[in-house]
Amino acid sequence: MDRRKFFKTGSIAAVGTGLLYPISGISQNLDIPTYSKKTPKNIIILVSDGMSSGTLSMTDIFIKRKYGYHSNWINLYHENKVSRALMDMASANSIVTDSAAASSSWGGGHRVNNSSLNVGPNGEEYMPIWLKFKKVGKMAGCVTTVAVTHATPAGFTANSIKRYAQDDVAVQYLEREYDVLMGGGNNNFDSKIRSDKRDMYAEFRKKGYQIARNKTELKNLSSNAPILGVFADDPLPYAIDRIANQELDAQIPTLAEMSKKAIEVLSKSKNGFVLQIESGKVDWAAHANDLGGLLYEQMQFDEAIKVAMDFAEKDKETLVIITTDHGNANPGIIYGKKANDNFDSTQKYKQTNEWILNQFSKDSTIAQITETIEYANGFIISEDDAQKILKYYSELEKPEEGLYNYKKLPFKTYAEIQQKTNSVGWISMDHSADYVELAMFGPGSEKLKPFIKNTDLHYFMLQVAEVEAK
Repeated sequence: MDRRKFFKTGSIAAVGTGLLYPISGISQNLDIPTYSKKTPKNIIILVSDGMSSGTLSMTDIFIKRKYGYHSNWINLYHENKVSRALMDMASANSIVTDSAAASSSWGGGHRVNNSSLNVGPNGEEYMPIWLKFKKVGKMAGCVTTVAVTHATPAGFTANSIKRYAQDDVAVQYLEREYDVLMGGGNNNFDSKIRSDKRDMYAEFRKKGYQIARNKTELKNLSSNAPILGVFADDPLPYAIDRIANQELDAQIPTLAEMSKKAIEVLSKSKNGFVLQIESGKVDWAAHANDLGGLLYEQMQFDEAIKVAMDFAEKDKETLVIITTDHGNANPGIIYGKKANDNFDSTQKYKQTNEWILNQFSKDSTIAQITETIEYANGFIISEDDAQKILKYYSELEKPEEGLYNYKKLPFKTYAEIQQKTNSVGWISMDHSADYVELAMFGPGSEKLKPFIKNTDLHYFMLQVAEVEAK
């Protein structure tokens, strides 16, 4: 197929194997701004990693009951400001995707096997989309609450047969000269930790990057030079734990603060920019069935939506895309006479379940467990349930497994105990094959169809920005 002809004519009936649905304009409510004659100069895509629809709903309910207003995401629906769709996120080898394959479907325009980054089942390498935009003169960046070398940002920027080759991803970032990189991931940049002993910070500085390692340094950086911001060894702390710890709160920037700085830098580009913003620990909290962690990570993401929307509504040349890469654990508020009061009890949560369970050891007492949980979650645990938790710290008890559960903490057991007082249930501790929410605002958004395939989004972004797919 002649790609040049494709972009000149706007025909999107067939774009290789990646695009199965036409994206021609559809009828919209007149309240939605019309941008059909404009091309976006900038694209901001926000990804709440591992966000089931229940997470979106619960967070909005939490915010509305605690503060009296809707979440920013749901409010976009209430105000009819966005085009909305569902998206099929299957990978090349499974109807249930992981984050690497999901991000690669958007980044490379092809479905790849789980755990791969823009490398096909037969070893084919696909150019990541942020590099395509770099090649036409746009600035490009990624902001996340996990390691900046993690799967979701890497899917837009890098190639690797294995998603956990994060040291190599850091090198690719340097070679490809992305303009803004922020999140955690010191383990992949520090010469004392990297297996090859390369000092990536020194190499980035040599290429003209400003380096920030804490909130104050980030705030003081110039907006006229590229940025590498690395604020933790691996992921950033959970938002709820950061808020509870004054020292952490003073050191670690929020997702909204990182996003605002990224836009400040990237918007200096006369040719426009592309930016990915990820709330990566929504996924981690879902894997742990950690309700406090989940709600506050989603709220942190919601604050970043406001940053992006505030810029886009003023700029009028920016396409904002809001989505998730897959469901995870599919939590929801369960019917019952006490559902309202039980769910409202989550307003007392001060710490994650991870923080709580890390306070205990085989030497802990029932009294210590009771006091810690009362402080952190605001309820009195029964002695039987406290004993059940304590068993997991005994050498005789088999520890729990689970992704991101490196210390084998009893996440499932504690979530089941919490359910008695918060009325929230979970179907699992892993990803699910949900069709995911997709919302768009700005130039090009009127072309969104109600149901698309994940790889379609790759070609959608290129087509509306009039950038060639090759």
